[in-house]
Amino acid sequence: MSTSILKAIDLENRKKEPLAGFAVGDSVKVLIKIKEGDKERLQAFAGTVIARKGSGATETFTVRQICFGEGVERVFPLHSPNLAGLEVEDRVKRKRAKLYYLRKRTGKTANLETQPA
Repeated sequence: MSTSILKAIDLENRKKEPLAGFAVGDSVKVLIKIKEGDKERLQAFAGTVIARKGSGATETFTVRQICFGEGVERVFPLHSPNLAGLEVEDRVKRKRAKLYYLRKRTGKTANLETQPA
């Protein structure tokens, strides 16, 4: 396949309005569209972004939250039509591109130090 065809498909599948600028380490609230029968509702998933992968229409990001003492992670496609929105709650100073070491931490040690506003 020609690279121009692949680029055209990639541009076609991207969102017209990108989500708010966020980086690894930020605390975010992701709003997801959930279909139940013929009804549709929004559900929030709040947590820390621990990774971003890929580029173009296939870019994904991983959000981790602690729920009832258990770590829960979800991987979201950045250009998915089921993503209704993304709110950045806190920005964090970080030194790494992937924060997988947070998986081993619990309690206060799992919190990242926030940047002054």
